[in-house]
Amino acid sequence: MDTDEAGRPFYHRTFELCDQSIDAADRYIQQHHSDVRLALTGLDLAKPGPPAAIFQFQGCEPIGRELARIEHFRNKSLRVLQLTHNESNAFATAYTDERSGTGLSPLGIEGLAEMNRLGVIPDVSHASEATALDVVSASKSPAILSHGACRSLLQHPRCATDAMLRAVADSGGVFGVFMMSFWLTDAPVPTPEHFVAHVRHAVKTAGIDAVGIANDNPMAGLMTGDRRFDNRTDMKSYAPWWEANRERGIPGFGPLPRHAVIPELNNIDRMPLIHRALLNGGFSASEADKVMGGNWARFFKDNLR
Repeated sequence: MDTDEAGRPFYHRTFELCDQSIDAADRYIQQHHSDVRLALTGLDLAKPGPPAAIFQFQGCEPIGRELARIEHFRNKSLRVLQLTHNESNAFATAYTDERSGTGLSPLGIEGLAEMNRLGVIPDVSHASEATALDVVSASKSPAILSHGACRSLLQHPRCATDAMLRAVADSGGVFGVFMMSFWLTDAPVPTPEHFVAHVRHAVKTAGIDAVGIANDNPMAGLMTGDRRFDNRTDMKSYAPWWEANRERGIPGFGPLPRHAVIPELNNIDRMPLIHRALLNGGFSASEADKVMGGNWARFFKDNLR
């Protein structure tokens, strides 16, 4: 977390910090998780085996204007690169600046071509609609929207429009529905049914082969210190970032939301609970299997290289 010229908090990832973090993540897996494999090509996923990790950066800030850094990070196992995070950068416009109507910059177009050349998968999560559509139009490989929600169900620029969902699907990519509950519903109490509603809308819009599960929280669930996040008492942790965006005049950042997690899903056992909720929500067993992981597995087998 950094601060802007007005002292408001915002996220900014530097080359140096990301260079250190990707090395640290690789070491951590090797030293502490010998049962996890690092997936670098589709062949790494072709046969059943231990869980696989795929390295991703959220935003092109660590690339800056030096496109050679894309290959530098690919050589360190980076395989997915998100164009933007919570702020626009030299490559593209984020959802926070969607009103500008601008998308990929000339540098972003060059950077996307380099990603395509190297086999780095473009991710349009956190992007403005214009950026997402530009990426899909210009990319020679499928794009993903790894984690998001449906704007048709909750009006916020962080949520993906139907046009974005269809574009990602038409490119051969996958849209992941995440569990950040303040972007799923403005109901007082979020439930698994609110999550399933976004899956259902995404499937209706983009097709059953283009939708998967995402998260955006640690595997064990969002924590506050050593205890599980409590919507009733812990939302204040989001206040500085949320209020800074409101001061910047970004649409959708009104009063601080009442929740950030779906309590029933904020734990490591969420996947069987989601599977049950999908079946209870009218999905067939084969449809649920695709959403639960089949679509992501197919996508990465076909596109990791």
